[in-house]
Amino acid sequence: MDGNATTTHNNVALLSVASMLAPRITTSADIDDRLQPALKRLRLPTGLLQRVAGVQERRNWDEDTTFDDAAVSAGKLALRQAGIEPGQVGLLINTSVTRKHLEPSVAVRIHHGLGLPSSATNFDIANACLGFVNGMTLAAQLIDSGQIDYAVVIDGEDADEIQSNTIERLGRPDISRKDFMSEFASLTLGSGAAAAVLGRADRHPEGHRMLGGVTRAATQFNGLCVGSVDGMFTDAKALLKGGMELVVSAWTEAKRDWNWSSMDRYILHQVSDVHTNAIVKATGIERTRVPLTYPLFGNVGPASIPITLAEEARTLQPGNRVLLMGVGSGLNTAMMELAW
Repeated sequence: MDGNATTTHNNVALLSVASMLAPRITTSADIDDRLQPALKRLRLPTGLLQRVAGVQERRNWDEDTTFDDAAVSAGKLALRQAGIEPGQVGLLINTSVTRKHLEPSVAVRIHHGLGLPSSATNFDIANACLGFVNGMTLAAQLIDSGQIDYAVVIDGEDADEIQSNTIERLGRPDISRKDFMSEFASLTLGSGAAAAVLGRADRHPEGHRMLGGVTRAATQFNGLCVGSVDGMFTDAKALLKGGMELVVSAWTEAKRDWNWSSMDRYILHQVSDVHTNAIVKATGIERTRVPLTYPLFGNVGPASIPITLAEEARTLQPGNRVLLMGVGSGLNTAMMELAW
């Protein structure tokens, strides 16, 4: 493939991936109960989240845990699993969509919480649901270049506020069916955290090699999914159409340099039944090789790919080929191959 958005890595390994699951469960039935007056007024059936999106429940943090607390916990667990001391880390990239304020970065709070050295560069990367994969790619490039030995890529998300704001707004008498459906995706969001540690493959033969991948953009669709703490507003039909066109274009273009038709696992960004079925159909991949976490965790934004990978890691065997793959608001797509 041509272009700067095609990457290959020569000496980078994923040493660990860890997740922190929020303890409080909010079922879709619970949300239906809270929305019952609006559903009745708009003549909409209950169970849309379960039947259309396939989301049965999602997680939320308890009152004593913040999203960055959870990210720190995930980072400590990932470092412990990798056998790497905080003082060895040269780079921290936070990819959280959630943030309490515009400045300073979320990364500084996590850097401090992990006890990383002053020499460890730290910053945020924001690219909707693709941020974690983008962060891994950038960290891998810095490791390959010899600038750093170890990197932590991390993400923490909290969907509580957007969930509450959306439910409150959908209960207003001036909300139409069109308004309701434009905010439907907000109700699928969940909370969680994840972290990955990357290092030099020649120093860690036990690690999982990062081989490379592609990213492609269709930014003419930048207005199809726009979110804030107030809510996420989506043109679902146009978003699905534009996203699938971008995925197919990138997938087809990548065939010149990559063969991703028979991977052992496809770790997709977790959105919904509709989204997953569309990708499976468009690419022709085997459905049984696509593990799902959105039925129980919802869409956890950038954390969904590493959370799903962490859940699936226990079943992966040495030599398995794994493709991380997703579409993010904007639109952007990213695909990255790991040799387990």
